[in-house]
Formats: sequence, C-alpha cells, structure tokens
Amino acid sequence: MALHDHPHRHQGFRLSFPGRTSTAPAPASASADEATAAATATRAYVFAGLRLLTGFVFLWAFLDKTFGLGYATGSGKGWIDGGSPTKGFLGSVAVGPMESTFHDWAGAVWADWLFMLGLLGIGVALVAGIGLRLAAAAGTVMMALMWVAEWPPAQHLSDGAPSMSTNPFADYHLVYALVLIALAAAGAGATWGLGGIWARLPFVSRNRWLL
Repeated sequence: MALHDHPHRHQGFRLSFPGRTSTAPAPASASADEATAAATATRAYVFAGLRLLTGFVFLWAFLDKTFGLGYATGSGKGWIDGGSPTKGFLGSVAVGPMESTFHDWAGAVWADWLFMLGLLGIGVALVAGIGLRLAAAAGTVMMALMWVAEWPPAQHLSDGAPSMSTNPFADYHLVYALVLIALAAAGAGATWGLGGIWARLPFVSRNRWLL
C-alpha cells in the first residue's frame, strides 16, 4: 500500500503575536560597509593619538630647553636664562661627515632660533592638527640633520672610541621622520584636532601644501 502526502497536510500551524515582526538578516553588503566604517574610524583614532603623542614630544623638548625644567636641560640653563639650545648637542658631535660644520653652528644665534622655532612649530601643528605637511617637511629635515650629527653607521668616533651605535641605519630619528610623513599622508588632523576647520579656510583651500 502506498502512502501519498496530501498537498495541504504539512502547511504547519503558525502563531501570530501583536507587535511582533519578523526581521530579515542584514544583507552582506551592509555588514561589509559597517565593518569598513568601523575600521576607518579606528584608524582615525589611532592616527590622532599618535599625532598628539608625537606633538607632545616636540613641545616638551621646546619647553624643557626654553625654561630649563630640570630634565634634559638643567634648572637655570634654559634658553631664557641665557643658555644655548644647540651648543651642547652640536658642540659634542664627535663623528660623521659634518662634524666640523656642526661645531661651527653650535651656539650660533641663528641656529638656536631655527631649532627652537622648529620644535615649537612642529609641536603646535601636530597637537592642533593643522599644517601637517609643513610639519612633516620641517620635521624630516630636522631629524635628518640630527641623524647625521649622531651618524649611526659609524662603529667608532673620531678619537677611535666605540660609537655605541645600536643600529647603523634605523634609529629613532628615522622613526620620527616616518611618523611625521605618515600623519601628513593620512590627513590625521581632523580627528581630535582642527584639521577639518583648517582645510576649509579659503587660503588653505587655494594652497593645498598648507594642509
């Protein structure tokens, strides 16, 4: 004996509750868009945090060298006390192709002003999130000169003493320069900064190198 299913036998029994609606699963494209938006936001926050920390590095160096806060610059030896921000560092250069040149620059008024204005300008630009391209260019030049002053490729100083270089190429000056370039390339000034307002200013809109 054969059994045949009745065409209406398995329609099932459904209960309907007031106010309850069925929800269809979100399309895959919507989920992908949300994931992309979340990743973009996370990246923006990471770059903003990196920008602020790097800016504080430059600002702190300016403040310590200006007022002699007792860290890298001793109390009473700050710029406002008559000390030279460049004399100690450039005067102690003992290796590299620009050793004698740096000795000539050490303590020069123009060198002190350029160095301190560079620290202040880069620090303010990074913290505020404005002029990141200029900050990256100026900071890269500054880091390159400091890299040459320490000359990591050398194993020995001019007097034959060990240079104590920890890496012949990739030291912290190179890292800072790459961070500055990355921040400018990513346009990291809009999050936790004034980059968005700055970009909308007429003279900045006409001169994109000021971003």
